[in-house]
Amino acid sequence: MFLYQHHRLYRHKILITSFLLPVILMTCYFAYRQMTPFGKSSLLTVDLGQQYVDFFSYLRSTLLHHPSSFFYSFSKGLGGEMFGTNAYYLLSPLNLILLFFPGQHLATGITIVTLVRYGLAGLSFAWLLQKTKLQQGWRILAFSTVYSMNGWMIANQLNMIWQDALIILPLIIWGLLKLIYQHKVGTYISWLAVMLVDNYYMGWMIAIFTLLFFLWQTPALANWRHRGVTFLRYLGGSLLAAGISAVVLLPTFYALMQSKGTYTETKIQSRFEYFAPKMLGKLVPGSFNFNQMPSGQPNIYIGMLLMLGACLYFFDTRFDLRRRLIGAGISIFFILSFCYEPFDLLWHAGQFPVWYPYRFSYLFSFWCIYLAAKVIQPDFKIKRRSAVILTLLIIAIYWYVGTLNLSYINSNQRNIGLCFALIAVCCLCIPRTNSPRLYDALLVLLAVCDIAMSGYTALNKISYVSQPEFGNYTVALDKAVNKLKKNDDGFYRVAKTFMRTKDDPFQADFNSGDHFGSTLEPPIPAFMGAIGQPDGDGFITYSNGTQVSDALLGYKYTMSTRNNSAGKNLPLSGYRPDWYSYPLVSTTPAVNIRENSHALPIAFGANGAILNLQRSTMDPLNYQSQIFQTLAGRPTFHSLFAVQNFSSVKFNNVQTAKQITGTIFRKQNLLKPASVQLEFIPPTNDSYYLTLGPNVEEDATITMNNKHFTQYNTFRNTVVINAAHDQKGKKVVINLQLKKATLWMQNVSIYQLKQRPFIASLRTLQKSPLKITSYSSNRISGTVTLHQKQRVLMTTIPASKGWHVKVDGKTATTRTVLNTFMAVPMTPGKHYVEFYYRPPLLILGLIITAISLGIASWWVKKQHQQKSLFD
Repeated sequence: MFLYQHHRLYRHKILITSFLLPVILMTCYFAYRQMTPFGKSSLLTVDLGQQYVDFFSYLRSTLLHHPSSFFYSFSKGLGGEMFGTNAYYLLSPLNLILLFFPGQHLATGITIVTLVRYGLAGLSFAWLLQKTKLQQGWRILAFSTVYSMNGWMIANQLNMIWQDALIILPLIIWGLLKLIYQHKVGTYISWLAVMLVDNYYMGWMIAIFTLLFFLWQTPALANWRHRGVTFLRYLGGSLLAAGISAVVLLPTFYALMQSKGTYTETKIQSRFEYFAPKMLGKLVPGSFNFNQMPSGQPNIYIGMLLMLGACLYFFDTRFDLRRRLIGAGISIFFILSFCYEPFDLLWHAGQFPVWYPYRFSYLFSFWCIYLAAKVIQPDFKIKRRSAVILTLLIIAIYWYVGTLNLSYINSNQRNIGLCFALIAVCCLCIPRTNSPRLYDALLVLLAVCDIAMSGYTALNKISYVSQPEFGNYTVALDKAVNKLKKNDDGFYRVAKTFMRTKDDPFQADFNSGDHFGSTLEPPIPAFMGAIGQPDGDGFITYSNGTQVSDALLGYKYTMSTRNNSAGKNLPLSGYRPDWYSYPLVSTTPAVNIRENSHALPIAFGANGAILNLQRSTMDPLNYQSQIFQTLAGRPTFHSLFAVQNFSSVKFNNVQTAKQITGTIFRKQNLLKPASVQLEFIPPTNDSYYLTLGPNVEEDATITMNNKHFTQYNTFRNTVVINAAHDQKGKKVVINLQLKKATLWMQNVSIYQLKQRPFIASLRTLQKSPLKITSYSSNRISGTVTLHQKQRVLMTTIPASKGWHVKVDGKTATTRTVLNTFMAVPMTPGKHYVEFYYRPPLLILGLIITAISLGIASWWVKKQHQQKSLFD
């Protein structure tokens, strides 16, 4: 009994150490780089700094303050479903740790959660090795630490949303082994279901890997009948795991089909994506840099010792030849998947990754480490001849890598890697029998030092957002939003002319028109681009509004920076002098808050002609006018915007032209600066707007009155910029300096907003507002009185099948207008209206989950009863 307890305590010590060792190593590195809480830097970089951190803040506010946002949020652009967003980004239970880190301290919470994930990955793999008895004793640390800090984990440290896969994967594999050899399905079903709920994207990849792993195990089964029965057991367990997670998967699937799924490749080309031997560069420690994020090779570094062990598996006669051949086939399939397009797309569910290619490469790392754990046993020792061949092969590979001139590898890395590889060969030649403890210590030291050096080298090539940069901005934004909410607790949108990220509304919990995320529905950026806002396939930002779009989309309040030191922490993203006519209602040390009395509510009575309006112009201002005039029941040919001529044009080192818009200007002397200077003098105090095509921003540096132009610089459609307001008789000078040899003046025009017609149409629409009596993120109710010529309740809620409407207690049919928004046809008069959102397929998902849980419980119970009978 004493020996059993001693052995159990010994195993627990190893598991605890397998958790602590990677945590200590990464903590030392974070302290060295002064990551918060150890200094003034942070882990925030690329998507983690520009997207995920804001989603984490949203999750915190949702769980603590308004749970209805879990299904729908008006902080997601103009409004959007959140089930797909949550399933992809936020369902990891480890994110609950972030509840203890509000606002500016969120970056510290991210550091802690990242360290916990490193530790849990090591612990999970160590637990698998113990349960399978592949390795015993302190040797386990060599494999668990390398697994937790492998090249994929280091390269994707910023992609926290995927890292749970490394924690759960060993548990799924243990469940699969129990299913195959012990006929027990419970562990496999449970952990695969957990993975699919935690992150369905990584779960899909792991599901493919379980099939490969199962095939690798089949030669160990007695006969084909046994293999067939076991396969049916595996298939049934996999389907039940998917069924248990249906409550998440089905609504998420629907959401993806409306957003990210629309980009799925329908034509697959049989081609190699790059020169395949470039992959050999990933056998060098630290083979990663920023340029590898958008496009690069798979991150598969696991240290030279374990990589050699994995390669030796295929030549080790201790193992069944059939399994070695199947294992070789699986390895070849992985390698082809890293460069052959059809296989690559299979792992990524039919979509090319936008940045971070070969996201499934962590599975190859697991595979190689698992094979190495089978090979490098206490009694393993390679022959001298094999050692010589390995040495020559390693030298040849490292020499060849040097000829590839890869930007992410230097000579120091190659030399260090070669040293680790040669030491690894020597280690494999040394018999363990003379000094087992010393040998095991050497094994652990070599593996840990190798993978730690690789991580150190790779992470040193990445720059990060400073903690003050994140913290000061967050504090300033939170102060402004909180002050606004104290003054007005109603439902409204807020526009601003500064931005840290496009998900600021998630960070500070307010409604706006900005968003960056993979689940953004395509009609939203299409509409925003059509009215002159910067947009892309996965993002929108409301930084180029007009008085017309402000009113239409319900931007009741605006926030702009104050001209003081506190305001310098807020990076500018737009220029809106027309806001100066709005009354100032509140201030903070960094922000001015103004109220827009022209803003329409989220729903209002409108003319029925809006139901049939089709976009007939590519000019964003004319399109805004058409929408607004149609809603008000006025002729669309009476545009609210009038084209203005420039007062004068100065040409510097380019040809002259009578017409500016559409002209391609060319440098006359390529060695000298060239520019086109546009001047105009506003004849009234109305608002004036400049339109610019996307090519202008790419080919010219723009200044206004000798000041740098504050414009969000990523856009693919013509954008609208507020050039002047209340500046009658004052010259406005716009200078476009050529960056290249030519400049296409794409859609460069000045427009005047005709204030009187705009106000007249606005007054018509303001007569029939939806007077909100109660609201939450997924439910709005109130009363509205439609006048005689108004046959539609127009909303600026993006249309979705998840929205349901009741008018006077009866279910109403909705229409999609402008290919974007929801509208409700109804008769004139007073009505009580209720909008509520329920994720499509949620009820069906709940039913399937309940049934699957029942079947799985019955199956596990039946197996337990059968075992009891035999016992």
